[in-house]
Order: sequence, then structure tokens, then C-alpha cells
Amino acid sequence: MLEKVNSPQDLKQLNQQEKQKLAEEIRKYILEIVSENGGHLASNLGVVELTLALHTVFDVTKDKIVWDVGHQTYVHKILTGRKEELKTLRKLNGIAGFPKTRESETDCFDTGHSSTSISAALGMARARNLKGEDYSVISVIGDGALTGGMALEALNDAGYSKCKMTVILNDNEMSISPNIGGLNKFLSKLRTKKLYTKSNISAKKIIWKIPVIGKPTVKIIQRVKRSIKQLIIPKMFFEDIGFTYLGPVDGHNITELENILRLSKQVDTPVLIHVLTKKGKGYKIAEENPDSFHATGPFDIETGNPKKPKSQDYSKTFGNKLIELAEKNKNIVAITASMKDGTGLAQFQKKFPERFFDIGIAEQHAVTLAAGMAKEGLIPVVPIYSSFYQRAYDQVIHDVAIQELPVIMCVDRAGLVGADGETHQGLLDLAFFRLVPHLNIMAPKDFKELEDMLEFAVELKKPVVIRYPRGGEDKEIKFEKHEKIELGKAEIVKEFENEGQDSDHKKEKITIIAIGKMVAKGMKLAKKMETEDTDTQVINVRFLKPIDRETIITAIKDSRKIITIEDGTIINGLATAIKEIMAEENMMDKEIETHAYPDKFIEHGSVEELEDMYL
Repeated sequence: MLEKVNSPQDLKQLNQQEKQKLAEEIRKYILEIVSENGGHLASNLGVVELTLALHTVFDVTKDKIVWDVGHQTYVHKILTGRKEELKTLRKLNGIAGFPKTRESETDCFDTGHSSTSISAALGMARARNLKGEDYSVISVIGDGALTGGMALEALNDAGYSKCKMTVILNDNEMSISPNIGGLNKFLSKLRTKKLYTKSNISAKKIIWKIPVIGKPTVKIIQRVKRSIKQLIIPKMFFEDIGFTYLGPVDGHNITELENILRLSKQVDTPVLIHVLTKKGKGYKIAEENPDSFHATGPFDIETGNPKKPKSQDYSKTFGNKLIELAEKNKNIVAITASMKDGTGLAQFQKKFPERFFDIGIAEQHAVTLAAGMAKEGLIPVVPIYSSFYQRAYDQVIHDVAIQELPVIMCVDRAGLVGADGETHQGLLDLAFFRLVPHLNIMAPKDFKELEDMLEFAVELKKPVVIRYPRGGEDKEIKFEKHEKIELGKAEIVKEFENEGQDSDHKKEKITIIAIGKMVAKGMKLAKKMETEDTDTQVINVRFLKPIDRETIITAIKDSRKIITIEDGTIINGLATAIKEIMAEENMMDKEIETHAYPDKFIEHGSVEELEDMYL
């Protein structure tokens, strides 16, 4: 079947039995590719039948399907002429792991972060109405994305608007980690009613005591109540805000999906279709471990084990050190936005469950929650990926920095992340955090320095940003020296060779100033540049803010050339800070060479390939 289908038109010619066969083949094809290339597996396996039904009922050459997050679009790409290209998934110059309008006209909107699809779809629907055009607009959003405030804002507006559009709620009880929070539990609303709960317990006790029929009767009543609750409560919730609620429907039954999608087209107001799917469907290992197979590197299909053994990385180092610190200080708490595994907090949760808070995909809430905790004397630590911290920028400014609250903001996945591309590269955090008064911004050169910085941050009692990359340390450079962390103090990790020595032969001095993981690259560059006529020193700046002006001014005075290296944007990062100091000190006659990422969004590829291209 897969060989016969190269477009949605080919799909529309198949009967239901053939579509089911196609679904099985698509799962196998995706499994083969992701096991080789890495990627988002469980979410794509879960939406195969849903995607087939969407492309059967709708015409993507004119209708608009907006995929929330977009990591679940591999099936969509296969069906829209990119079947062979999927073999290049996430590779440099290959196909992206997310929707890209530059790839295909059937990708109607670029997505990559959670909770945006309803807003975008409503915007398209309103534009359609104003222009007098005729096409369908569909938002496909996972249940986990509803914990993001933006999705709720959009639901509120869409329901009130009465604008014709369809929201498909893909309910698999997962985002990355299992969903939590009130929205995930709202189907259980009846049980939280005090009167209902009290009477329910009393009735259950009475019925349970009836000989022979008591126990089976209780179980039957419970099943009936669950069915009624599932049908009535969500209908009440969504219809009260203006949606026509359809469902729940089996997300792996193509016939049922097609029928309910056709029904939705007949409604002239907002429709929400509640689709029940299983994340990792069809691959037992992923079904049993959907969080592990949300995003994965290459793995062995038979065992599910990664092809490259996992080694120590910055996230694990952070998590282990935080546990050590929390054992000594009961005021330390950890907050995650549904990313406890990715940010290294899984063991912290097991060790200190009462001091661990998973608040769902809600980065804004995470930061202000931390601010409230800090105001009352706790020490909140908030690890969030760099590209997701962008979503909480106002809260960092308004709720943390203005009040100078001691929130420790750990920026994971800073710098390049590689294969996930533009929406996930962590290249902007140095620039946007540097603009904020009262923030103390650090980046470690290795694992040991990350541990030292965490210890320092806990004692500082000021707002702190600690940024660190995905993955591990540089394998070629081993730092033996680790000076004590002092606020705003840089560290000279390589001194001039002839420093303090009399010599008739004066070498040309070059100073390399680097931050974070780029300090190792600075050491390699220094070694390469050393000649009979050239002497180099390397400064680990440690703090972008407050920056060590004294050390840097001395270095600039003593050097003919200054080189800066950073894994952030060229605008408003380390290079900008050094140039500002040079301008203020009237040192612009010195030669300066900058290594940073250009003012553009960096495409997907391996970190090594992209660093070679841009640094």
C-alpha cells in the first residue's frame, strides 16, 4: 500500500481495509527511519489513523491543518509527497522534523512549540471569512498542550467568536511526561463534589454488603458512571465556552474518525472533536515507555536500546548536584514544565516528592510560581530549555528581576541543539537575558564548574541564570583548574607563556575570551595559534553579567588582538559586551575577531556540522 500512495488523492482511492494495511506499513516505515535517524517516535505512531482520516476527508491543497507542536507530522509528510525525503529526516539539508512552509504548501504554518495551533487556526479562519473564501481550518492539538495558557486563551476566543473551525483534541494522556494538573483531571469533576462523594461512599458501602450480588453490582455501577462522566463532563465544559463537542472517538478506528470529521464539516460554528489515541501505538516498547520514546536518538528496534550508550551529560550533572544540595538545604525546591526527564529531575522527584512541582507545559506559570516561593523564603530552581524560556520572558522581568527574588533559572539546551532546528536552537538566551537588570548570568565550562555555580547560586540569594548545553563535556579538553566562583569574576584558564619573564624576543599577544562550552574551543584555538611569534591566553569569562571588566581591560591592554567565542547570537552577547568595554575605554584601535552565530535562525543538522558552518 505504501508504494501506491504518493499523495492525498491516492489515499482517497483506497477502501477501509487498504487504509488499515497502509497504517501498519506507515508505522513500520517510521519506525525504521527513526531508529536510524532519531526523532519523535511515540507521538507519530499515535496519530497514524487520525492523519489518514484527515487527509481522506479534507483537501490539503486548500484546507488548512495546523499541527500543534508539529513533532507528530511524519505521517502527514509521507502522505504529501515527501515519503522518500523522510529518509533524510533531521539531517543537514534534509527534511525537517516539524512542519515547514518552505518544504510544502501543505504545511500551512510553521510550528515547534506547544499550545499555538488554535490561535493560528482561528486567525486563518477569521482571514478566510473577511476575504469571503471557502475552506476548512483544523487545529490538531494534544491534551498536554492544553496546560499551556495560550491554548486556553485561544479556546476562549474561538468559542466566543462563533467562527467556523475545528479543533481536534488528540487525547493520549501524555505530553512528554504523563500529564498532570486540573485539566487532566476535569473528567473526574463529579467525584470532587463534596455531597456526591459523601453519598457515593455511603451507597457503595451499603451495596457492597449485599450477599452474592453486592460486589459485581458496585463494579457495574462504576463502569456506567465512568461512561456517563466521559460523555457529559467534557461536553459541558467545551459547549459552555461556545464549542460543539463531538466524541470521544477511537483515534485508531479510521471509519469512525472519517464519519465524525465529515459531521464536523456540517457545523457552522467552532467544533471540538475529542479523539482518544495511544502514544507509541503499534510498537510495544514505545507503548510501554512513551516518555522515553517521545524524542529519541537512533535505537535498536528489537530491544529499544539506544545505539549509542548514554553517557554523563549536563542535565544529569545538574540533577545529581541539585539532590546533593537539597539534602543539605530543605528550602531548595524544583519546578519543571513537564520536562522532568529531559532536565534531569527524575531522581529529584523520587527523593523529594513534596519539594518537586511539575506544572505542565506552562513556562510562564513556572517562573511566577517560583517567584512566589522565593518571596516566602524558599530557593526555587527552575530548569527549562533555552528555547522554551523565551515563553516566560515577561515573567522573568516582571516577577523575578524587578523584585530581585532569588530564583535560580537553569537554562538547559543552551546553544545549538542540532536536529530539531530553528524552533529549538537555544541561541537567543544570552542576548535577551543580558537586557534584564538585576540578573546574574553564568555559563560553566565543564561539569565541575556547573556544580560549583549551583552551589554559588544557592548561597547568592539573588536572581541567577545558569546556562548549559545539551550533551556532555568536550572530550579533547580536560580542565584541571577550577577557581572558586566569585560574583562577576572571570578565570584565566591559560596564561601567556612568557608572562613575567624577561625576553629579548617579544611575541605578539592574542587574548581569547570565551564563555560556557566555548571555553574548550578557545583552548583548542589557542593551541593552534601558538607559534614562535605568537603568545596566547584564554579567559573563561564565566559571568556575562556582571562581566569582569577589570580582567578584560587588562587583557585588552596587553594584547594586539582579541578573539571572542560564544554559542549564542552575534547580537547582544559576549562579543557585544566586549566591544562595549573597548569603546568605553577608548580601545577600539585593537583588532577584534568574533565567533558567534549570525543574525538568522539556524536550520537543523548535527551540532558538529552547524558549528563548523557558523563558528
